[in-house]
Amino acid sequence: MLGRLHHCAFDCQDPMALATFYSRLLGLPITYVSADWVVVSASDTASGLAFQLAPEHKPPTWPDPAVPQQLHFDVMVEDVAEAGRRVLELGASPLDIAGNVYADPAGHPFCLIRRPRWAEPIGTS
Repeated sequence: MLGRLHHCAFDCQDPMALATFYSRLLGLPITYVSADWVVVSASDTASGLAFQLAPEHKPPTWPDPAVPQQLHFDVMVEDVAEAGRRVLELGASPLDIAGNVYADPAGHPFCLIRRPRWAEPIGTS
């Protein structure tokens, strides 16, 4: 195992409004709030759904492919640089110069993030 799912992140124009919707829908609290990022999860030490500010977001038109579905995974890892080298070996492609955003082999984006202090070390769960 290289990492664990941290958050599934949704782009949106109003992170708090969408987080509030999912919080009520799932019966889970809002556990983190910043200017451009809101998290809904079982606790502030659990992975969950994240809502990311995207001012120019256009809602998906599924099943019409004119505007595709839009979300990405955050994968927690111990060492972002080492995990980056390894995901490239698995077939990912780099998407940014900072070295933490990649595309899977089908082009879907995902982010590698350093394991938060509250999470168990990778490989122990």
